Amino acid sequence: MEIYCTQCYSLPHRRIFKTRSFVRWMRKVGLVDGALLKAVSEMAQGLVDAELGGCVVKKRVALSGHGKRGGARTIVATTLTDRWFFLYGFNKNERNSIDPAELKMLQEIAKELLSFDDRQLAIALANGEIQEVSCDNTQA
Repeated sequence: MEIYCTQCYSLPHRRIFKTRSFVRWMRKVGLVDGALLKAVSEMAQGLVDAELGGCVVKKRVALSGHGKRGGARTIVATTLTDRWFFLYGFNKNERNSIDPAELKMLQEIAKELLSFDDRQLAIALANGEIQEVSCDNTQA
């Protein structure tokens, strides 16, 4: 099990979310919130694996015991500033990337989520559609 610093990788004023389906995938592969915090910190520094357009990026994340090369890929909705939504994940050995139809759908989801105001975010959180990644819960 990897241990991550609880200082949140210097992520002040950044909110990081994960969709319900992404949470299910995280449980399946054993990915922890600390890996998402690290990924956001890296993306904020410009370390993005691929910009897919429409505020959607692909970012590699390490899985425990595999590292980044043998790890997983995540699809994230972001403007690379204050909000980050982890939308989709897949293991590298399962597929290389997403197809054009999936990308179009993910771009539409990204556009919607990134347009949410605080009230809409609160509703989505209350309904369980998204969960916020907590700096205090880096092992969950």
